[in-house]
Amino acid sequence: MFKANVGSSTAASAREAGKEAATAAAAGLDAVKVAMVYCSCDYDVDEVVAGAAESLPGVPLIGNTSFTGVVVPGAGYVGGDEPFVGIMALSDDAMTVSVAAADRSENDDAIDAGAAMVEAALDSAEMDVAPDFFYMAASPAEEELYLKGMARVIGRVPFFGGSAADNTIEGNWKLYVNGESFADGCVAAYFWNAPAMTNLFTGAYRETDDFGVITKIAGLRTIVEIDGVPAAKKYQEWSGCTDEEISGANLLAYSVCSPLGVKDRLGDLTAIRHPMNGNEDFSINVGNNLAEKTCVIRMEATVDELIQSVPDTLQSLIDRMPGEPRAFHLVHCGGRRAGIDARIGEVADAVAKVAGDVPYLMEFTFGEYGFESDSNNTCGGLMLSFTGFSE
Repeated sequence: MFKANVGSSTAASAREAGKEAATAAAAGLDAVKVAMVYCSCDYDVDEVVAGAAESLPGVPLIGNTSFTGVVVPGAGYVGGDEPFVGIMALSDDAMTVSVAAADRSENDDAIDAGAAMVEAALDSAEMDVAPDFFYMAASPAEEELYLKGMARVIGRVPFFGGSAADNTIEGNWKLYVNGESFADGCVAAYFWNAPAMTNLFTGAYRETDDFGVITKIAGLRTIVEIDGVPAAKKYQEWSGCTDEEISGANLLAYSVCSPLGVKDRLGDLTAIRHPMNGNEDFSINVGNNLAEKTCVIRMEATVDELIQSVPDTLQSLIDRMPGEPRAFHLVHCGGRRAGIDARIGEVADAVAKVAGDVPYLMEFTFGEYGFESDSNNTCGGLMLSFTGFSE
């Protein structure tokens, strides 16, 4: 039978924090197949993982650093001014889990790296069929490319997860799997004979009537022009923001409540594109890949709506699950977390109320991954990727 448990710690010692959180997560479980580990970039993450391994010997440990904290049952929001670690352990006699990693310092091509990860996981699990679903975490740069590589091997298999994050957006994030850690790359866990996995992937923003066609991009993540107009000027026209608010990294904070969105081909999912930086040439750097001749829509939400979207999305997830929930893995954008700021306790309280006795862990990421009902896996920013496991 599938079971899950969660533990957390803010111990001063990174190793003791990992050990303490893992001990709590392992309590009552007798067939742990994988543990998801999220911690502060202020810890030595290798020591956190080493401590967790003492309490979960032989169990694959996978995860990433989380922006400022985690949310767990009982303790609520854990982190803030002190280092933290949160661990979710998943247990099931029948389930098979295989983990893999791609350190980009060892592979020049992210697509090839993604394909190699799947092949390594299949070999390790001695499987010749695609997994039921998979979990992925990556550095916030080439998520879509790792995903392309994986799909080249196993096709369109549903996934969930999010990008590594640090506390200051300075690249101090880390990814880790078992004893390996690195800043640039990807980690994944592939599941066979697993419980039912249900994902709800949403930005929970309102559409406005401000929209236009991307007429020029640079690389994969810089919008140069919208409707033939410099992108930042068009955004300023739509949003009414000042020159200062659209300048440089100021745009990152301003756009949390007014980002851009891209609809999928059926209109079922609007993937949010977070404007990250306003450049001197009035181009805009965004947090995920884009393409020319596609439409972007300005989206809106108040801080109150960002907070309320969390329990609403969790309840919607529960409503669409095929059976009784056994665990929730909740990926919450770090940008939304920053916009919510000191009110994060309201989010923690609301999650606890909706989740009830079901174990859950919420991390804060710099990119979110999920899918809609047609299994078209998507990467976005400023989003919620809420996943439930049920028998």
